[in-house]
Amino acid sequence: MKNYFLYILKCSDESYYTGITNNLEKRIVEHNRGIYKGYTSSRLPVKLVYSRAFNDINEAIRSEKQIKNWSRAKKEALIKGDFELLKTLSKKKKVE
Repeated sequence: MKNYFLYILKCSDESYYTGITNNLEKRIVEHNRGIYKGYTSSRLPVKLVYSRAFNDINEAIRSEKQIKNWSRAKKEALIKGDFELLKTLSKKKKVE
């Protein structure tokens, strides 16, 4: 069974990039070589700060789309594994 990875990179300008791949190690190398022109190619080097494996590509895509819309604070809570803070931040958005 093939694995798909959701990943978050921290760029040299301290911003975050979220993506998915089926080969995490290769993809990080490609980002750092600037192979793909786009967001990360002008913010090198990048560092992997979070990853999660999925068996279902559709679930990985849904998670990527969700996280791309998150605030910086929510992404950092996920990266730190602070799920209580993540819940609190999610509730704040619903109230506003």
